[in-house]
Amino acid sequence: MTEEFLSHSERDTRQIAMLCASSLQPGDIVSLSGQLGAGKTLFMRGITEFFNCDEQLSSPTFSLFNIYQGSFEGGEVVLHHFDLYRIESLRELEAIGFDEYLSSGDLSFVEWAERFPEYASLYTLTVSLEYTGDESRRILINRVDR
Repeated sequence: MTEEFLSHSERDTRQIAMLCASSLQPGDIVSLSGQLGAGKTLFMRGITEFFNCDEQLSSPTFSLFNIYQGSFEGGEVVLHHFDLYRIESLRELEAIGFDEYLSSGDLSFVEWAERFPEYASLYTLTVSLEYTGDESRRILINRVDR
């Protein structure tokens, strides 16, 4: 089932992300796709705000991935945030332990997931952000039925 949202500001994008976060289940693996600057990291900021770990957020572009400690309804939540933009090969991806993190049972978020279609079957939710104007974005969220 695909849901479509229109965002007209950074605040809208964060709020849509928080709505998305409210439906996540332990072990969900979320792909985030869109052009450079489309708002993937901003969307991720909304996710981290929802799970009370937004002060930890930084774009993982240079570190490849980050782990955030958060909480929800009194319980601990761990988020894995990957950015595959700079990863050149499957071998490099495997070297950072990608498979192990995805199978950990924690929540995982993968920016530039489309660069490695070999993992597409693992994503339980796909989020696509598209430019519709200077400040506006179309956000498509699809929960994959298993």
